[in-house]
Formats: sequence, structure tokens, C-alpha cells
Amino acid sequence: MGDSETRRRGPKVTSSTAKLAGHVDEQPEDTDSRVISLLDVLRLLLTLVFASCLLSYYLTSGASFTFNYNPWFLNASKLSTWWSGPLLLTPAQLALYNGTDPSKPIYLAINSTIFDVTAGKHTYGPGGSYEVFAGRDATRAYVTGCFLEDRTGDLRGAEWIYIPVEDDPDEDISSGTRKLRAEKERRDAKKKVLAEVAKWEEFYRNHKKYFEVGKLVDVPEYVAEAPKLCEPAEKGRPKRKNMNAKKDKRDKKDAPGKPVQ
Repeated sequence: MGDSETRRRGPKVTSSTAKLAGHVDEQPEDTDSRVISLLDVLRLLLTLVFASCLLSYYLTSGASFTFNYNPWFLNASKLSTWWSGPLLLTPAQLALYNGTDPSKPIYLAINSTIFDVTAGKHTYGPGGSYEVFAGRDATRAYVTGCFLEDRTGDLRGAEWIYIPVEDDPDEDISSGTRKLRAEKERRDAKKKVLAEVAKWEEFYRNHKKYFEVGKLVDVPEYVAEAPKLCEPAEKGRPKRKNMNAKKDKRDKKDAPGKPVQ
């Protein structure tokens, strides 16, 4: 009788047991009150992002919400290029991307590297000041400055733009020395050509709006005679200093003056 009654009534609850139970029940409530929920974190982050966008809009006079930061993965064209890999175009295929077809991007090549310049369509598109570069490799023109005459990637002979005009026939110099000087000037001039081309490549590669998309392939070999410098480039060649004239000037300066009477 006593056992069955005890089972019906349940275990005896003492005062210490009740205090422990009360402590256990209250503990989760205290913990919850001190924990920041994920929703609070998201609210804080969104607030900071919104404040940053407003500050950027104010500091850039309404030009950008991201302090003019434009990551490549937010550019659809760059993202597409990254996803599909570099383009390999022949000169004939590159010519199709000259801006005349609005559905196609605008490409140009320098030193066989193709760049997307669609962002500058007002400059490289039809009617633009540099439309002659669109759809082709006109590396030579970047060196000589002759946009219409030198729309080619053939750099043969382009180094003459840095070589002084032909020697003074009356210059007091041996033929051997003259030959060595000419060889050195030719080597140095070729280095300057390559440096100029590399400078323009870096210009497009590091531009905020233009970017590399691929390479030009199957370019025919230049078998004809090397092109001559265009007239403006020929006129712009440096003039060799007349060493004899400088020597005569020094001799006159060092000559003794007229004796005093």
C-alpha cells in the first residue's frame, strides 16, 4: 500500500531539490539575454554598408557608391573572359570587333595582345579620335605616331625614328668608328622601340576600364621590304650634333686674346 501510494505521488521533493530545479530553469533565460543573435549582426553589417555607401556618394560627388572601387568580378565582360578563357583570334577575326557592330565588343591589339576597349567606344568606336586602332594590331603606329600610315604590327625599321639623321660627311671621324657608332645606335634604338611598345601594353593592361582578353594568332610573316618611316616620323628624327663645330667653338674660346697695346 505504501509503495503504490509513493509511486502515485511521485518522488518526494525537498527544498534543496526545488532550489536546484529553479536554478536550472532560470539559467537559459540569463544566457539568452547576454547572447547577440545572428539577426542583430546582420542588422549591424547592413547599417555599416549603407553608411559607407552614403559616405562614398558624398565624397565622390555622386559618382560612386563604392569609393570608385570596381572589382573585376563585378564587370560582366571581365567575368565572362575569366570564365571562358583567353580568346585566340586571327587578324581577320579581330577585324570584326572594330565597333561597327553594336552587338560586339571593341577590341584592339598591341604586340599581338588583344585588349577590350569597349568602355572607350566614344574614342575607339566609329567616329572616335582613335578608331583607326580598333579591330587591328597597329603596334607600329604607337611608336611612330603615324596613325593612318602605320596601322600594322610590323616594327621593322621603326627604330630609325630614334637614330640621328645621316652623318655629317665632313665630320672628323674614322670609318671604323663611324660603323661602331652606327651599330650601337641601332641597338639602342631597337631597345627604345621595345620599351615604347611595353609602355603601351602596360597602359591597357593596368587601365581601370580596359582589359586583356586574349592573343592574336596566325599572323602572316612580313616578307615584303621593311616599311620606311612615314614623313612626320622622318622629320622628327633627332639631329646629330656637329662635333667639328663644337670643337671649333672650343678652340676659339681657348685661343689667347688679342694682346693689349
